[in-house]
Amino acid sequence: MPELFRADALRHVFPDGTAAIDNVSLSIAEGEFLIIAGRNGAGKSLLMRHFIGLSKPSSGAVFYRGQPVPAQIPLIRREVGYVFQDTEAQIFGQTVEEDLAFGPANLGMQGQDLEDAVQHALKEAHLEGMENRRPNTLSGGEKRRLAIAGVLAMSPRCVILDEPFANLDFPSVQEILAVLEVLRAEGKTLIVLTHEIEKVFALATRLVILDKGHIVFDAPPGEAQQSDFGSSGLVCPYQECYPWLMTH
Repeated sequence: MPELFRADALRHVFPDGTAAIDNVSLSIAEGEFLIIAGRNGAGKSLLMRHFIGLSKPSSGAVFYRGQPVPAQIPLIRREVGYVFQDTEAQIFGQTVEEDLAFGPANLGMQGQDLEDAVQHALKEAHLEGMENRRPNTLSGGEKRRLAIAGVLAMSPRCVILDEPFANLDFPSVQEILAVLEVLRAEGKTLIVLTHEIEKVFALATRLVILDKGHIVFDAPPGEAQQSDFGSSGLVCPYQECYPWLMTH
């Protein structure tokens, strides 16, 4: 598959000298379902900020479709949707429908094309029938799906989700996973930043673990060992990690 993102020897050093991202080289192909995992503070969100042009490297370089990210910002804005952990910051409309129309309208979409984009996003995020609801009346899981739908309304090729399961109950987690399964089936590139890998482990095609700004694991999820999770502060997703739960 064509390469979508690439980081070459990327470093981000804070003013106090701390290297939050330290010599990271990473290539992401179009169509991958990638988990970028790590404990809080491992550098997951900061790495993605570099990928979409919101942060400037201290050294190294980041590329989108083979060109340096700074030269690709307009294309990235059209093709890459980012669902931030703080979904409240991504909700702008007075109603669900108005909120979903905000992004594509800013891209110049109008008329029937805009209506079709909104309806498609409602369906993909399982929000049908909520068009006239006010966002502040939605549950936490519904707000998360609204933020995802707002991204989907702009027809991105790639969707990045930052801690999509944070503070959600089990039914809401299931709803988010159902949306991700639909997007995976459509062939979209999915990048999920999370420390709760057990929730999405079975869906992903690749697992990257960050620890203190370094990549410490990069392979298909099933190749990870128990020690890879424990040493990086992650919950082991394998049943054999919990022998007292296993049935015979």
